Amino acid sequence: MGTALLTDKYELTMIQAALKNGTAHRTCVFELFTRRLPSWRRYGVVAGTGRFLEELHTFRFTPTDIDYLHGEGKLNDDTLSFLETFTFSGDIYGYAEGEVYFPNSPIMTVESDFAHAVILETLALSILNHDSAVASAASRMTGAAKGRPCLDMGARRAHEYAAVSAARAAYVAGFTGTSNYEAARLYGIPAIGTAAHAFTLLHDSEEEAFAAQIDSFGTDTTLLVDTYDVTRGVETAIKVAGTSLGAVRLDSGDLGVQAVEVRKQLDALGATNTKITVTSDLDEYAIAGLSSAPVDSYGVGTKLVTGSGAPTSSMVYKLVSRENSNGVMEPVAKASTSKTSVGGRKTAVREFNDDGKAASETLLIGTPEDTQQWMSAHPQARPLHVPLVRSGQVDATWTGRDGLERAVARHHDSRAELPRNAMRLSTGEVAIPTVTHTLS
Repeated sequence: MGTALLTDKYELTMIQAALKNGTAHRTCVFELFTRRLPSWRRYGVVAGTGRFLEELHTFRFTPTDIDYLHGEGKLNDDTLSFLETFTFSGDIYGYAEGEVYFPNSPIMTVESDFAHAVILETLALSILNHDSAVASAASRMTGAAKGRPCLDMGARRAHEYAAVSAARAAYVAGFTGTSNYEAARLYGIPAIGTAAHAFTLLHDSEEEAFAAQIDSFGTDTTLLVDTYDVTRGVETAIKVAGTSLGAVRLDSGDLGVQAVEVRKQLDALGATNTKITVTSDLDEYAIAGLSSAPVDSYGVGTKLVTGSGAPTSSMVYKLVSRENSNGVMEPVAKASTSKTSVGGRKTAVREFNDDGKAASETLLIGTPEDTQQWMSAHPQARPLHVPLVRSGQVDATWTGRDGLERAVARHHDSRAELPRNAMRLSTGEVAIPTVTHTLS
């Protein structure tokens, strides 16, 4: 299945009008960015870049697509001919996947003629808006967990394929496993999961259910101990599995109080190495609230795959520079109320304080020569843009399983650069300001 029809109609109607009046082949620069973060977020996380680049490979209009568009009767033969042979041949650069971002960060920049660039709008936005929202939520969760593993259990709370991309985005931001087998197969994310309450209810007794699970998977498994009574469930779990039981799971009630009581009970029974994992509608606030409890890992579902209150990153895709009728590139900007944009091709860098922490997101507008001169005078600044596509050729560095692991590492290092206030969960200002310098 191709991806070309996963788009909005107005992209194709704009192309038709531009082809007819001769502007379709003007060189253009489009930027993907967000104007603001949710009030309770101090930073965002770029995710989905690798998926976008992989989808770009299949962004072709098949004969079936062309037949459908022809049958609709809205596009003329010249437009259909253009679409029939469409292959993106421009350049794309942007933030490496896993990088943190802020308002107006030029997360992705597409340079091509108008027709080849505008057609990518919906593909890029639909992927990055979703995946970055999940990764941004996941980063706050892994930050609140302070090194304890967070596990994705959200497949049943999302569209079947959105659940797969959500698992990947969560992994970028530090989650260590997923319950979704398709995500595990595609991306090499460790698959996790043992049994639900239904398995206990299937059997005549809790002891019989635990024994069946241990018989099948050994003692290095996780037993769900709250189907009936937690105290009796823990007693039964250790009776059946012995003190080498891998873990118990709590899925209801006051998780903090129960974790303390279960830890004491396990230790008293000699199961000092048996871990405690908790589930039950967790989010970053619940995880932070459990920081002092003897919890070893967190299973997160609904709040993860829905972006924990922000299901989209509100990213937009705007034209910021274009070739005029004289063949000269000039900046353009939208001036609509509350929806302004900043014109001009931008280079993004991150500047740092003397303590090595990020101080600002700096956007440089100017010629490559001006930008290079500025960079030479600010050697402490870290360039944020990396090449993603050159003359239509995708840089495989950022795709596949290897690209995903690079994204994980980039997020780990990028988040570590942020000042301490970035980890606060309360409403407040973004972690660092975004500043713009016009160099020429």
